[in-house]
Amino acid sequence: MPRVVPSDVVTYIEEAFRHHNPAQVLQQGISAPLASLLAMVDRVPDELLALSGRDFAQFLASAETIRDALTQWRSGSDHARNWQIPYAPVVTIRDLLRQCPDDTTSPQTAALAFVSDVALRESIRLDISGAHRDLTQAEWKGATVLAGSAIEALLLWALQEFEKKKSGSVAAAVAALRPKPLGHDPGADLEGQGWHLHEYVEVAAHLKLIEDDTAKLVRLAKDFRNLIHPGRAARLGQKCDRSTALTALAAVEAVARDLTP
Repeated sequence: MPRVVPSDVVTYIEEAFRHHNPAQVLQQGISAPLASLLAMVDRVPDELLALSGRDFAQFLASAETIRDALTQWRSGSDHARNWQIPYAPVVTIRDLLRQCPDDTTSPQTAALAFVSDVALRESIRLDISGAHRDLTQAEWKGATVLAGSAIEALLLWALQEFEKKKSGSVAAAVAALRPKPLGHDPGADLEGQGWHLHEYVEVAAHLKLIEDDTAKLVRLAKDFRNLIHPGRAARLGQKCDRSTALTALAAVEAVARDLTP
């Protein structure tokens, strides 16, 4: 089932009811768009309904007002033909959903409290949460790529923090890892073009920031994440599937565990 976010509902209201104004009333002839609106509202995940008690009560009351009108119109009774409701419930739903986010972290997502940068921490948590959500919806490529992105961000953060405490440690690790498993010098800038997930995991493992078993998982996730590059999947006859998604998610959870003090 497609995932519906608050902005989807807002856009639908603005398009489907663009010829209406707050002074109008809604009658049986508008039942189809109203039914579609309710179907979309019912598909918005609970965690995205970031509404306070009063606002949430208004949101529910507006949805139930529309639901009740649809029930009356569908009953086929004589008075149903004349049943009408104000346009206000539609406006209330639209205005309240405008306040809600389209994405948020699920309660099950690792807290990552060790990342002191709040914005970075929440960005990584959003990727992890999104990966878990994609997994449940059989979006294998999305889950694989988002988990891989979170792994990369966590390892980059860990190496930068380690370098702050022990200056020169990353350069020493790179020298020790050449020519294999590193085939080149990625440079001093950890965010430079020479650094990718391959370099991050090998240096992090060498510095004992992550366990050997975790590094093995990340190496697998690295190979799967490479499939997003143009042409590679076609050349190798490979694609993301449930296995790649589970492996990538296992890897990011293991990295988070190892980095937690």
